[in-house]
Amino acid sequence: MLNLDWDFFSWQLVTDYLLKGLAFSLQLTVVAMLGGIFFGTLLALMRLSGRKWLEWPATFYVNAMRAIPLVMVILWFFLLMPYLLGRPIGAEASAVITFIAFEAAYYAEIMRAGIQSIPRGQIFAGQALGLTYAQNMRLVILPQAFRNMLPVLLTQTIILFQDTSLVYAIGAYDLFKGFNVAGRNFGRPIESTLLAVVVYFLISFSLSTLVKRLQARIAIIR
Repeated sequence: MLNLDWDFFSWQLVTDYLLKGLAFSLQLTVVAMLGGIFFGTLLALMRLSGRKWLEWPATFYVNAMRAIPLVMVILWFFLLMPYLLGRPIGAEASAVITFIAFEAAYYAEIMRAGIQSIPRGQIFAGQALGLTYAQNMRLVILPQAFRNMLPVLLTQTIILFQDTSLVYAIGAYDLFKGFNVAGRNFGRPIESTLLAVVVYFLISFSLSTLVKRLQARIAIIR
């Protein structure tokens, strides 16, 4: 600890190396969360539809994605898609597409559990009022499912933010790469890695605390 260069921790480090990476990490988290929830909800509805031609493909997709490490999916997409499309794909675009596709499988399971947590009596009540399956889901079931699953959805989003550091493997300039580049340029890789650990911990811990407070508030309202 006595050999650490504490002058490395400076405002210049933040402005020159970290802000760009932090901005991309946050953007990737938000876009992947929104896209993942949207497509995850569609996958969950397909699995609960009772129609085999919808249920089986969705089940296969969810199980396959959840069985493959995210870093492998990122590398496969980044390396193979240029051959299939006949043109290169940027690291940032590859990261966005890959994260949405991957996170959709996890959000699908969360949404499926949320939908199944709603009493079936409410589904029957909607049908008795003449609502179609789509109207019943959109107006009655999904709003309650989202409310029930909100803490879990946000927890998965925190995990998603942590996973954004994996895009470093394809050269995307995220927060972790900002630390890595700064460590190389200043010749202080140990200090940069330690600071990266602290920053990721503070962000994740702060968000986890907010999720716990939200969960407690929802429980009180109930």
